[in-house]
Amino acid sequence: MTQDEMKKAAALKALEFVQEDTIVGVGTGSTVNHFIDALATMKHKIEGAVSSSEESTKRLRALGIEVFDLNSVSEIDVYVDGADEITEHMAMIKGGGAALTREKIVAAVAKTFVCICDESKQVPVLGKFPLPVEVIPMARSYVARELVKLGGDPEYRLGVVTDNGNVILDVHNLDIIDPTALEAKINAIVGVVTNGLFAHRGADILVLGTKNGAKVVK
Repeated sequence: MTQDEMKKAAALKALEFVQEDTIVGVGTGSTVNHFIDALATMKHKIEGAVSSSEESTKRLRALGIEVFDLNSVSEIDVYVDGADEITEHMAMIKGGGAALTREKIVAAVAKTFVCICDESKQVPVLGKFPLPVEVIPMARSYVARELVKLGGDPEYRLGVVTDNGNVILDVHNLDIIDPTALEAKINAIVGVVTNGLFAHRGADILVLGTKNGAKVVK
């Protein structure tokens, strides 16, 4: 299997966790695009979706799936999203697509978080993938200096503006031994909207695309 075929296998497998007559939380990214396409095959069995990005919203609507504003939804049964890295303890780095804040909000509302990704994303320790941090634009330089104090090497992601109108700093050279503590520490920096560590609210289920097909890890 190619990497894209592994992503697709994981996305298709994730349909098993979608309940009929519910609103489905949908993330962002290449693996999730496969999930959205698969979700369209059962769109008449669900009420609709809540999306974590403008990109995913456009794809859902193009396929005839109703997209609800999160403020109009009291609960989400399942949220399906990818990851840039994930550990065996279900902590993740997300935000390669700059949608981390909305992804974290939707994940917080969901009863169950299903992470879908190919096997290359599973790692023993987080940090090889640069950690995205969404920042209020006027605080960018200040936040970067504070991130250096935490041992990171922040780099401004040029030309990227989030759906919330903010900027991204990608923090390199971090070995993230305690992701929950680091997540809280970075979020406490004034000017940070949130960071791409999903440890306080990690995944509940991992659907991993492998060369032998998709497997479920709980």
